Amino acid sequence: MKSKVRNKLQARVLAAAVCSLAISAAAQKPGGTLRVVLRENPGSMSLAEESSVYTNLPLMGVFNNLVVFDQQDKIARLESIKPDLATDWSWSADNRMVTFKLREGVKWHDGKPFTSADVQCTWDTILGKRDMNWRKNVRKEWYQNLKEVTVNGPYEVRFMLERPQPSFMSMLAVGWSAVYPCHVDGRVMRQKPIGTGPYKLVEYKPNEFIRVAKNPDYWKKGLPYLDAIEYRIVTSLSTRTLSFVTGQVDITSSDITPAVEKDIKTQAPKAVCETFASAGSSHILINHQAKELQDARVRRAIDIALDRNVFIASQQGHGRLGGAMMTPPHGQWGMTPAQLASLPAFGKDIEKRRAEAKKLMEEAGYGPNKRLKVSYLVRQANAAIQGASLVADQLRTIYVDGDVDAKDYTLFTGMLMKGTYTLAFHGTGNAMDDPDIILYENFICNSPRNYTKYCNKEVEAKIHEQSATLDPKKRRELVQQIDMQLQRDSAKPTLFQTLLTQCWQPHVRGFIKGANGNYSHNRLETVWLDK
Repeated sequence: MKSKVRNKLQARVLAAAVCSLAISAAAQKPGGTLRVVLRENPGSMSLAEESSVYTNLPLMGVFNNLVVFDQQDKIARLESIKPDLATDWSWSADNRMVTFKLREGVKWHDGKPFTSADVQCTWDTILGKRDMNWRKNVRKEWYQNLKEVTVNGPYEVRFMLERPQPSFMSMLAVGWSAVYPCHVDGRVMRQKPIGTGPYKLVEYKPNEFIRVAKNPDYWKKGLPYLDAIEYRIVTSLSTRTLSFVTGQVDITSSDITPAVEKDIKTQAPKAVCETFASAGSSHILINHQAKELQDARVRRAIDIALDRNVFIASQQGHGRLGGAMMTPPHGQWGMTPAQLASLPAFGKDIEKRRAEAKKLMEEAGYGPNKRLKVSYLVRQANAAIQGASLVADQLRTIYVDGDVDAKDYTLFTGMLMKGTYTLAFHGTGNAMDDPDIILYENFICNSPRNYTKYCNKEVEAKIHEQSATLDPKKRRELVQQIDMQLQRDSAKPTLFQTLLTQCWQPHVRGFIKGANGNYSHNRLETVWLDK
């Protein structure tokens, strides 16, 4: 009897949901230009070569993936992966090969047909088997386990893995894993990329705007709803806020502090604001190859002398303690509170930690009369400069002196990649809460995004081991062990994990923010304007 009642109730709920969706769909209005704030210029127009949200946000909608996280699901997870350029897929019995059936009739923005050759070209370039004139190959570390990509006719492609890898489909689904056209040179893609997505790039004026327009030949019939999106590049937070409350833009940047949110709600009470976990974090980058920081005692002293609680307090409720992986409940792989508390850099007694740090510095030959001279590399942004200044103030207590060296984003990123710095204040935005993505990008010895040049072969072996572990519980335990060791090694000290707030006008409909990553919900093909 209970079962019948439950089934009837479920049927009613489902019917109501279907009815609601039907009404919503009927109400959707095509047309209009969405105006979005972008804080900085992108490094380039190439998704394949960049790692910043300033490239991902305006360009994810220019491209498609083989598969994609459901854009209506806030959580990017394995269960929410949907077909995109692939119509379906199947795994071999040994979980070492996945075969994709591809969508027919899809065209690139220049009218050329999309085929399996484009998929093969994209990943052959990532694997270093083909030269498409990419300047950087920042996704190569993701695909260390990918052996080869083969095609079977124009609409079937196979990915062969060296070993089983639970994360492989998630890596294909993130907003960075766009399929590139085989017939377009990388130098063109950095300036005016050609995709298969709902939007075409129209114009980019540095320091002013990026404009994308509706693709009239998009293979998803009826989408996108918008005629265009204009991403306005505004570096000043106050100017960005004023633009929003006066109605000049529709969506803010995602750096709205609680104080700014209160101000927005006062001036624009109908605005919708949402706070979400970002899978991002802020770090003090300690260059392990810098001559001043070769001594492990110095690196450890810097790490344990930093008062994380002060940094968290500076975030006005938008910061929390954590390591390399996203902390529960938002993340499924991060360390437990007990594990965090057991680590030297996370101890509650800051005076005790700083006393130990001073002792380590003295053992390394430093003291009141011989202070360590450093510089703090930081991107040219007020919040970043303030964070670096706070680091500098705290480290003066352990004989470390230095000035803040602020650079524009492109130069800042270039210096990180080259390792031409000593200490840096840096915010890391991860593609999603996934061990393979986060660990391979940031901690494998020769990864381009391993900015600290940390290298521990034992840790690297464990990173490979967790990647091949099929049992989720065992894999989680391994990932937590790795994270604890990374913190003990001062590999990339985490100051705090970030929460983000973003606001949008009430007439913006269908806008979904990802809750565990910054880079997988930016296609915006189902956003519409109710005005």
